[in-house]
Amino acid sequence: MKNKVSFFQSVGLKIILVYIFLLLITIELIGVYFDTELERNMERNFQNSIENRIQLLTYSLEEAFTRERTEEDPTLQAEVQSILSEFDSQDITELQVIDSQMRIIGTTNQFNRSIIGKITTREDVQRLFSFRTQLPYRKTYDQETGTRTLTNTIPVFNQSDEIIGAIFVEASMEDVFNQLDSITKIFMNGTIIALSITVVIGILVSRTITKPISEMRKQAHVVAGGDFSKKVNVYAMDEIGQLANSFNHMTERLKESYADTEEERRKLTSVLSNMNEGVIASNRKGEIILMNEQAGKFIGESFEKIKGHNVLSVLGIEEDFTSVSEVENKASVLIDFSNDQQTLLIKATFSIIYDETETVSGFITVLNDVTEEEKIEQDRREFVANVSHELRTPLTTMSSYLEALTDEDTLNNPDIAPKFLSVTQNETERMIRLVNDLLQLSKLDNDENYLRKEKVNFINFFHNIIDRFEMNKYEQDLSFVRRLPNKSYWVWIDKDKMTQVLDNVLSNAIKYSPEGGTITCKVEIKNKMLQVNVSDQGVGIPKEQVDRIFDRFYRVDKARSRKLGGTGLGLAIAREMIEAHDGRIWAESKEGKGTTIKITLPMMHQKRGDA
Repeated sequence: MKNKVSFFQSVGLKIILVYIFLLLITIELIGVYFDTELERNMERNFQNSIENRIQLLTYSLEEAFTRERTEEDPTLQAEVQSILSEFDSQDITELQVIDSQMRIIGTTNQFNRSIIGKITTREDVQRLFSFRTQLPYRKTYDQETGTRTLTNTIPVFNQSDEIIGAIFVEASMEDVFNQLDSITKIFMNGTIIALSITVVIGILVSRTITKPISEMRKQAHVVAGGDFSKKVNVYAMDEIGQLANSFNHMTERLKESYADTEEERRKLTSVLSNMNEGVIASNRKGEIILMNEQAGKFIGESFEKIKGHNVLSVLGIEEDFTSVSEVENKASVLIDFSNDQQTLLIKATFSIIYDETETVSGFITVLNDVTEEEKIEQDRREFVANVSHELRTPLTTMSSYLEALTDEDTLNNPDIAPKFLSVTQNETERMIRLVNDLLQLSKLDNDENYLRKEKVNFINFFHNIIDRFEMNKYEQDLSFVRRLPNKSYWVWIDKDKMTQVLDNVLSNAIKYSPEGGTITCKVEIKNKMLQVNVSDQGVGIPKEQVDRIFDRFYRVDKARSRKLGGTGLGLAIAREMIEAHDGRIWAESKEGKGTTIKITLPMMHQKRGDA
């Protein structure tokens, strides 16, 4: 989550500053306009006031200039000075009366009486008398005293409209500007008060804007954390309120989308976890970004350890392909992960993932354990080869003997013909046995050979089978040793199928036992299972071949097995039948010390008191 936004970075301060700037600009424009217009109006009023008073003075001076004087009358200078002394000189700092010769004949400045009688040097006075041109009022500023004055020269006319004199007026404007300063101060104080009120209003207004925005910011971080339970408060139905409603609607949609995504993720995780196939996802560079547990078992590495590694390198096929995209052109790649402990063959299938712009965004690698399939395929090939070989030998023999019998001399020979027919008959019976065994295995593989189980006292059942073999020992000097308990052990078996199994086991023991050998038959109880052991004293089986004697067509001594008439399918059929009874059959052997075939069968539970 980001740090809290400071006040100096917030939108609220920007709103307040905008309010202040707008108010300042407005007040500044209004102030400039107001100050300019006020100054102009006050100056105009001041000037009009001066003009009105000067007009009365002009009237009096006009009479004084035009009056005919006697010896008793005062002089013009004295009369002018008398008029000036009676004049209301408020705001007027100095008045000078000038006659037609441009001599100063009167002044209101008591400290400057020495100028009376002197000719004025003022340019505007000279221009007035010379060109009859009156200049407008002029403002002056004294830098030494800092005072501002209004000056002008006003002509005095006679009845003939001739200039007979002039009045120089100098009026102080300090009162006007003092009033302007007072009004400006009042305006500034009002501006400060307005700015203060504006700041307060700006803070309140900014809070109404920034508060919902701040709440939405906090809610955005909460939503980013996966919590969709809270909502933003809607304070008004303005644009911000509509934004808050839209944010809440977006949160609901995100909640639904997140729930759907999470459900799909759980489904995908469950599917990937429970798949028998290994799945590896990699990016466009072939770097691993996802892998399920089954793929880790196949490879022998954890996802954390190989994450980011190239998938071709992890699978050990980087030398065969320069990039992952090349592998996609092949239907599949068979990889051997076998070691000393187990055989493991993996088929890897690659597929390319494209994005919406048809650009390669990654690869999916599916790993399938095809060890059993390859083993079955190998067994099938061996089975076909063995069947072909087993059938070819008797067929070749029969073909040769029958071809010989087509010769009349051979057919009519009483010594040779019966022997040839006997060999042909034996080979035919051998093929019949082979085909019958194959049909029986086929039925067992397809679950078509149903068991007809019944309750059987296995000790009596086994005694009967051994009795039958003791009567026919194939002309060999053999003896049977019975180590059977003197009590009843009950099992639930198909007597015909179990008879076939025991017949095969005992037949093999007799076939491979030497002259004068002993066959030991033993029954015991181990781990609540009935165990049957049939041991002979034959040549034994090499250690590396013991587990293979139950494979179809497998013979330890192929020449002797064929000589004794075996098909190589007896023990394979026995294993299928024992497993159908929920039992197990295996062999233990040492070369030169004989072989023991062991069979386990589940026992029936007996009620207390049963024999």
